[in-house]
Amino acid sequence: MGSFSISHWLVILAVVVLLFGAKKIPELAKGVGQGIKDFKKAIKEDEQKTTVDQVEAKPDAGATPTATTSAPTDEKKSV
Repeated sequence: MGSFSISHWLVILAVVVLLFGAKKIPELAKGVGQGIKDFKKAIKEDEQKTTVDQVEAKPDAGATPTATTSAPTDEKKSV
């Protein structure tokens, strides 16, 4: 019951052809393909931007803990 037989797929294909027409189906497929391509490109650009941001943030993050660890120890010694 979970899978369709060949006759079910043929009926679905016939309904799609009747609704959209034979000329419109390749245009729809091309549009879907272009959308997927643009989506993958946007994800790749976002990952590259995130990687660049992380690389730029690492030197700042490394300098901050050393400065904060020295201040509390000085306060403890003076108290």
